[in-house]
Amino acid sequence: MLDIFKGAGVLIYPLALCSLIAVYIVCERLYSLRRDAILPDDLVDAIVEGKPAQAGRHSVLARIVEFAERHKNDPEAVKAFARLELNRMERGIPYLDVIYAAAPLIGLTGTVTGLLQVFSQISPETGLPDPAAFTKGVALALSATVIGLSIAIPSLVGSGFLQRKIENYAAKIDLLLERVLSRNAKE
Repeated sequence: MLDIFKGAGVLIYPLALCSLIAVYIVCERLYSLRRDAILPDDLVDAIVEGKPAQAGRHSVLARIVEFAERHKNDPEAVKAFARLELNRMERGIPYLDVIYAAAPLIGLTGTVTGLLQVFSQISPETGLPDPAAFTKGVALALSATVIGLSIAIPSLVGSGFLQRKIENYAAKIDLLLERVLSRNAKE
């Protein structure tokens, strides 16, 4: 197993950095996008029933409702603020897109440089490589691509999952915002 990491050469460092950043972003966003932090049930129920919003003061929906209460005569400003809140929910996710595009390319770079080293060791006298060293070198060279792909695939899955979660929240917030704005228009 350690040979795989050695086979990636110096490119193991950017690959490790990509891996750490991806894990951090996915874990942080999963925590930040939990339901209670976005749409607490008691606040959603209060909005649906037309009651004053009392609970969930530190949630995304509570910030939007508070902004709407302060700007009752400006529904466009409230909608713009809601879009800003949704934008905040997407924080970090574009970096996952960069990671799942870059990690396989970094791995491929490691593979190409590894193969160049392997082929440069072919004996000029015989034109043949040492078979054992050649196969081991090719296997180690390919390890960089394996590492890059093993970083890219979870990053891609994490990005897709988080994007879909944000889209679902956005649809729910949009519906609740219409309710809040219609209530403000009546007052």
